[in-house]
Amino acid sequence: MARTAELVGFDSIWLGDHLLYRFADGSTRGPWEVWTTLAGLAEATESIALGPLVACAGFHPPGLLAKMAASASEISGGRFVLGLGAGWSEGEFRAFGIPYDHRVSRFEEAFTIIRGLLAGERVTLDGRFHQVEDAVLLPRPAGKVPLLIDSNGPRMLSIALPHADAWNTWFADYGNTPEGFAALNARISLAAEAAGRRAGEVERSACVFVALDRNAGGRPITAEAPPVEGDPTHIASHLRELHAAGADEAILVVSPIEERSVRALAPVLHALDA
Repeated sequence: MARTAELVGFDSIWLGDHLLYRFADGSTRGPWEVWTTLAGLAEATESIALGPLVACAGFHPPGLLAKMAASASEISGGRFVLGLGAGWSEGEFRAFGIPYDHRVSRFEEAFTIIRGLLAGERVTLDGRFHQVEDAVLLPRPAGKVPLLIDSNGPRMLSIALPHADAWNTWFADYGNTPEGFAALNARISLAAEAAGRRAGEVERSACVFVALDRNAGGRPITAEAPPVEGDPTHIASHLRELHAAGADEAILVVSPIEERSVRALAPVLHALDA
């Protein structure tokens, strides 16, 4: 799938950082571990950007997470983007014995350590949740590792927007419509200005739910965020409207998630280039 995405012309590939999914009907499933998979994809591809959407800061000690990000950036030849968040699924935290309490406070300390190390600094922090003493990344990252924040919470935004290169939102958080994104984006612009950033300094990224085949057993269709459906021209038109609403990047969440779906979206890319 990654090689196909690169072949047909996508700009980036994103993998979720989750350990376990539990559903209301009692079923469970889980993906492969994200960092190991991204390292493999970095070697298997040549030009496409790669990143976690998003790495949960609570799953690893922050110094180790920064070290992993620097290594992924090196393996990929500078194509790695570090998406970060605080996590949200309490069930997977508890299943794997990871503390779930004070997630935002834990994130704040972790983010301070991670961004400092990736910037080439020596970091010492004696926090409530994390402690590092004269930590440094060696080998040093060869280049800048871009930071993407995935949150709409006011406190998370106040922590991350002063430093993040990009902000992303999940499709359900804006209703999967250009109008919904425009309204949310306006709020993010105000938060960026409050954090001392000019609006254009923080790239805007939107996940977009695209259903290519409702009968293939993919992602459930929900009323609060109906998918984008239709022929390539219609999907391309939706993405243009999303761009006009303020999105610099659209990350397609495709159902079903299969190689044939990636190939089926090639005409959408061609329509956007036309």
